[in-house]
Amino acid sequence: MNVGIAGYGNLARGVEAAVTKADDMKLVAIFTRRDPATVTVATDTPVYSWDDMESMTDQIDVMVLCGGSATDLPEQTPQLAKLFTVVDSFDTHAHIPQHFSNVDAAAREAGTIGIISCGWDPGLFSIARLYASAALPNGADYTFWGRGVSQGHSDAIRRIPGVADARQYTVPVPEALEAARSGSNPELTTRQKHTRECFVVAEEGADLAAIEEAIVTMPNYFSDYDTTVTFISQEELNANHAGLPHGGTVIRSGKTGLDDEFADTVEFSLTLDSNPFFTGSVLASVARAAYRMHQEGQVGARTMFDIPPALLSPLSAEELRAHLM
Repeated sequence: MNVGIAGYGNLARGVEAAVTKADDMKLVAIFTRRDPATVTVATDTPVYSWDDMESMTDQIDVMVLCGGSATDLPEQTPQLAKLFTVVDSFDTHAHIPQHFSNVDAAAREAGTIGIISCGWDPGLFSIARLYASAALPNGADYTFWGRGVSQGHSDAIRRIPGVADARQYTVPVPEALEAARSGSNPELTTRQKHTRECFVVAEEGADLAAIEEAIVTMPNYFSDYDTTVTFISQEELNANHAGLPHGGTVIRSGKTGLDDEFADTVEFSLTLDSNPFFTGSVLASVARAAYRMHQEGQVGARTMFDIPPALLSPLSAEELRAHLM
């Protein structure tokens, strides 16, 4: 299968690495809104202008979109679904239903597939919540992220006028995490579960108070959390916040038995040295599934809930039964 990448940043580098290492995939093109001559990629994949996409629809089986969720993907995914089968990592949870609807309309009209909101949350964590809630219907879900850098939230800060660069850390509140693991099914608000730490490099002469106000009041990103904003130099950011680690935990605790006499807890967690490279690997596996589903004649929007697990793997059904079942 021939894969294209739309946009070239940290996430795209992760997709590039994952696709290059997959025996059943070939990375044939990277598209950028910048001048292609100024973009240096990690492989020998040719780099094209964003405007070249429309003339290359017959050369690409799946396009993996690597833009940000704040402003890029809401426009790009429906637009590119008119040209290609696409995969994206849209992660603004509150807007997923509307994004799905927009992509579904575009993909059905074009006869393509658009698999949205792929990664680890939304994505793998979504599946973990589904499996756990199906097995423990009498229970409660808890999801904790971090401590780690959120690419989407960092990108959202960088879009604020006057911001030169930024890193945002999502930090679980330890007491909330332990309460969720206790099996007591506590009611925890969004603010009780996480705090957010923002390290911001401001442009010279920028209004720092206005930037901080724009961050802490930003809906869907920071307004529901206790958020701290620290202004630092670019040199300090580069020295102390260059990495992109992340991780998280999904917990579901519940009761089984005729009289709810048994307490059970399901926990799924991950620790990532590189958030974008792991997310890129997930997107590559979903690209494989998207290609197979489109070959079957499917069209329209999908999420990872709609993908049979076997379609994500390069292994055959026989190999999966022999080695993973």
